[in-house]
Amino acid sequence: MNIVERYQKPTPKFFKVLRNIGVALATAGGAIIAAPIALPAALITVATYATIAGTVVTAVSQAVVKDED
Repeated sequence: MNIVERYQKPTPKFFKVLRNIGVALATAGGAIIAAPIALPAALITVATYATIAGTVVTAVSQAVVKDED
């Protein structure tokens, strides 16, 4: 199974929920990073980590497929 076939197969419900959480986390982190106002460095650092974590969770959750019997 190549990567294109894997991404086209159905994803289990748990990983769909996890994927949506990852998308929200990445979006929120990106919005904080792109804010046009000055924010504390600690908040920017946390937002950067949240963006990276959300992106990774989204990619991994999307690659999980249901087992075919």
